[in-house]
Amino acid sequence: MSKTIIDKHEQHRLDQLGEYPFARLRQLLQGLIPNPDLPFIDAGAGEPRLPLPSFVQPTLDKHLAGFSKYPTTTGNDFLRESIAAWLQRRFGLKSIDANSQVLSANGTREALFAAAHALINPNADSQPWVMMPNPMYQIYLGAAITAGGKPYLQPCSKETGFAPDIEGITDDVWQDTALVYVCSPSNPTGWVADEVYYTKLLKLAEKFDFYVLADECYSEIYYADKPIGLLEVAQNMGNTDYKRCLVMNSLSKRSALPGLRSGLIAGDAALIKQFSKLRSYTGPGTPLPLQHVAAAAWADEEHVQDHLKVYRDSLDAFFDVYGGTIPAGSFFVWLPVADEEDFVKKAYVEQGVKLLPGSYLGTEDQQGINAGSGYVRAALVDGVGCASELAKRLKALFG
Repeated sequence: MSKTIIDKHEQHRLDQLGEYPFARLRQLLQGLIPNPDLPFIDAGAGEPRLPLPSFVQPTLDKHLAGFSKYPTTTGNDFLRESIAAWLQRRFGLKSIDANSQVLSANGTREALFAAAHALINPNADSQPWVMMPNPMYQIYLGAAITAGGKPYLQPCSKETGFAPDIEGITDDVWQDTALVYVCSPSNPTGWVADEVYYTKLLKLAEKFDFYVLADECYSEIYYADKPIGLLEVAQNMGNTDYKRCLVMNSLSKRSALPGLRSGLIAGDAALIKQFSKLRSYTGPGTPLPLQHVAAAAWADEEHVQDHLKVYRDSLDAFFDVYGGTIPAGSFFVWLPVADEEDFVKKAYVEQGVKLLPGSYLGTEDQQGINAGSGYVRAALVDGVGCASELAKRLKALFG
């Protein structure tokens, strides 16, 4: 008789995951004291620290009574309609149905993790590949493993222009692929997918029948050209139903509201339906007052442009001092160093700066290479003056 439960002696999927990057960073810096003679700069976490948009408090006050009601797990109509309207304005979509092609999410983290559990269907004979960039937002890795897939790491190196490599992947791997995570603009490298890249990937998805999940939470943070979106490219290819496509976006970065925990899931109606079914059981409904704040945020562009100017000016200020090439997107700088853990400890002790080692955002690929090794990530989230001071202190570490 076949087993119907996991053998108690088998390794639990969670045990396959290493410590989360920030837990590893705490361990690395444990017992060390940042330079007390310098104001501390926390550039380790990608947490925007810009002024609260002016509409947040009055909108919240107006709808406080909503805390006494259960919210829907899909997001209420007014929020999904605000999201759909933004997607149409931002990406030039001719149509997207708020009822069947849009869901509310409690930030992209929840959405990106849950998506793998909604869409992967492992069985006893085969674990499908889940492709992801390397280095990456570690949620992709955790989602793939806990959903029963096998992570397939796409190296994002200086040699590839930090683009996830799709050229060298063989047909037999594509044939066994369930879904592909794409992050554009990229955390941590700042790479931005262009229409050519997305078109190639969507043609492969059509040929081999896998899903494309685009993490676009940095879509409104860019230096020069406004990033193109996955659904926009699908529409340009004639795929107006966005088949095999899901995008996730968030107000955490766009509106500097990480504590709101509000984002979106949009795309293929069949995938949205599957995802919605999962969420009806897991129950991650966003409180109604927060949904009203989110709807107001998706409808307002003035604060987004104000934030964008700060990020662009911060990038200019940093690279005017530090030197190098400004990344195309996101507010991260991805800096090559000889030994990332040693550099992070020195930055903390000597310069009062917290950074994140690049290897903590990667993992060993099929060839045993961690593409994050030899880099550190710094987040420019505190404004222009801090960006310039950060560059000055980091440059001092090179003597």
